[in-house]
Amino acid sequence: MKFVISSTELLGHLQAISRVISNKNTLPILDNFLFQLSDNELKITASDLETTLITTINLENVTDGGNIAIPAKILTDTLKEFPDQPLTFDINSETFGIVITTENGKYNIVGQDGEDFPQLPVIKEEQKTSLQLETEVFLSGINKTLFATADDELRPVMNGIFIELSPDDMTFVASDAHKLVRYRRSDVTSGQESSFILPKKPASLLKAILPKEENSLLVEFDDKNAFFTLSNYKLVSRLVEGNYPSYNSVIPTNNPNKLTIDRVEFFNALKRVALFSNQASNLVKLDLKGNQLTISAQDIDFSISANERLNCQYEGDDMEIGFKSSFLIEILSNLASSDVLVELSDPSRAGILFPAEKENNDEDVLMLLMPMMVNA
Repeated sequence: MKFVISSTELLGHLQAISRVISNKNTLPILDNFLFQLSDNELKITASDLETTLITTINLENVTDGGNIAIPAKILTDTLKEFPDQPLTFDINSETFGIVITTENGKYNIVGQDGEDFPQLPVIKEEQKTSLQLETEVFLSGINKTLFATADDELRPVMNGIFIELSPDDMTFVASDAHKLVRYRRSDVTSGQESSFILPKKPASLLKAILPKEENSLLVEFDDKNAFFTLSNYKLVSRLVEGNYPSYNSVIPTNNPNKLTIDRVEFFNALKRVALFSNQASNLVKLDLKGNQLTISAQDIDFSISANERLNCQYEGDDMEIGFKSSFLIEILSNLASSDVLVELSDPSRAGILFPAEKENNDEDVLMLLMPMMVNA
């Protein structure tokens, strides 16, 4: 097995897939990249059993095919030190010895038998749902929701993004029980109703590789696994098992109090005032009267407090409501519009935030935040 490849091209592909490799692999073989060479195509795989990412590189200078597992750390660390140059890989398929030759040097690594690398799962044809869509749609869904996923060992279903397909739209939902994001696209539909929960790690990997993709994305899934196929990458993820909570039931529908405010002004004022909040609670109070919003925070233990007044448009009853500042700041940083619309019913019920104007008529973004008790 012998081939020639550019050092920077190889490093770029390896860095993209190396984030899959776990520091605590149960199988030693998973500390390796699997190189599979056939015809002029080099396929490189990284896996942690739960998530597998495969990249494909087309080569011109190839002698013989085969497969081998190459230690990931030593290979990527070595490639980082090379300037851009052609590298010749000469692999002995019997001893698994790997010789990398450069213009001026020679490097020896010992690999392992590629046959020991775990096999990819197979999607059951009778349960398969497949969908072809623009990468921008899926990337937007991940970008809008990933920050709201939980880290809850007791409820693993909350640790991923719930993706729901229907004949009318495609919906991405994430929640950690304090905040919830629902991102809906009406320009993507499916002939049948189906859904899956994508874990956080593969969602983060897709967030990194989707921006580089110019073609569409093929999504295929059954009850256990999902395959995401791009031009030069394929990601395989084991799905989170279980039923996602009924998210629509927690979104309050009757919210007569409506606040419209400049998002950046609101965001910056919150960041300043939040510095004076109690470190344990991060509580900030929003006081709404007329067309004015007062943001305040205090930490009695350190005798510090702050408040800022902002002009806004407000329709509704005078109200004081408390939120965890870090969550509210996070939500505002993930809304893209210049103005934000906040709908409230009363101080004990969730506040809902929307972009005041849509970037795209096919998308519907809703972000929900549970309030905190305001001590009198």
